[in-house]
Amino acid sequence: MADTAARSISRTRAGEVFSSFGVRPSGRRHPLAAAAMVLPLAAVLFVVFGGWDQVVAQASSVGVMLGR
Repeated sequence: MADTAARSISRTRAGEVFSSFGVRPSGRRHPLAAAAMVLPLAAVLFVVFGGWDQVVAQASSVGVMLGR
């Protein structure tokens, strides 16, 4: 019972902080919506930092380590 009360108080305080900045917490986000937001940024970072070269280099070293 006390644990539930502590969570309720902490949520209330978090709500006050968010509302003071004019932002309302929207609750939980669907995993597909989160993936749709993150994947474009991941793709850009993959291209910008030469991700394909790194994948090839890692696969090559794993192949050498396994003796292929």
